[in-house]
Amino acid sequence: MAHPTSRRLAVLTACALLVLALAAATARGTRAAVPLEPTSARALEVEFGAPLRSARLVAADVTWHGGPTTTSTGETVDVRVSDALPAEAATPARWAELLTGLVHGSEISQLTLYVGALDEVQGICGSNALGCYGRDQLVVPGETAVDVSPEEVIRHEYGHHIAYHRSNPPWDAIEWGPKRWASTENVCARVDRKEAYPGDEGSNYALNPGEAWAETYRLLDERKAGITTASWRIVSPSFFPTEQAFQAAEQDVLQPWTAPHTTSASHVFGKRSPKVWWLQLSTPLDGTLHVNASVPSGGTYDVALVGANHRTVVGRATWVGQRAKRLDGSVCGQRSLFVRVTQKGKLGRVRISATSP
Repeated sequence: MAHPTSRRLAVLTACALLVLALAAATARGTRAAVPLEPTSARALEVEFGAPLRSARLVAADVTWHGGPTTTSTGETVDVRVSDALPAEAATPARWAELLTGLVHGSEISQLTLYVGALDEVQGICGSNALGCYGRDQLVVPGETAVDVSPEEVIRHEYGHHIAYHRSNPPWDAIEWGPKRWASTENVCARVDRKEAYPGDEGSNYALNPGEAWAETYRLLDERKAGITTASWRIVSPSFFPTEQAFQAAEQDVLQPWTAPHTTSASHVFGKRSPKVWWLQLSTPLDGTLHVNASVPSGGTYDVALVGANHRTVVGRATWVGQRAKRLDGSVCGQRSLFVRVTQKGKLGRVRISATSP
């Protein structure tokens, strides 16, 4: 689970974001053109180390009504609505139905949604805020503000709620995105190339994968709802989702990644066998990789992790016991790797156990 954060959906000037987006699009040049609407660009600012401060909700001069509400799907969600909203926006059931209509998993039962007037929302979230999320609490305005509908705010912020309840070791999913989507979008490799900046809510906001994930989720849900007029205004076009990214995102929502898988194999080195054994690893997802090797007593075997080209050495295992070697590394964009075992010294059986995302 990602470390606690709070997020504020804020109105920003569009010029800087547009420049960043266009620059990223020029650098990548591989995604379809998407409409940019700079006149109402939005961004999320992050306060690291603390969730949406419950004290501000408690101290807010707002009278809420509502609570756990059962929807037509049979699910129950906690919705609190401000008495200051007009009657048509003040029904908790309306907002509960919206929530359970989103593409979601079991994380929905842990969310509390607060729907208030814009000035109330800004009193809780910040003076320029259109909404905020943190630690299972989501605050949104009940009416459209600066051409942004509350449904759009909810969809984007619910993407952060999903990420908060997803695992993507060794990274925080709320900053990098959930594992399958982040791997499909090559977030790790982009970070290495300084083309993505997890957690950056400043000058590199348009290249923040956590925000790109939330926007991808918004578009995914809008497509499911039959909305075909989607905009892509606040994140670089280089992150505009392909069909593969949409599929990975939906899988992250409905079938969350939970644990790595292990590949085990053994090989006997004899007098007439080749001195090198190759074990191929399929690595469709980025993340932590561990290789453990058991070699014959008296052997000085070389165990290396090698790229798909059979030449690039990613890392070498080191001794952790008289017959044991270990390599700890990561998968970062490589979709196939090899464990190369080179026989040195005494012949015999070598056992390999590799754990990857």
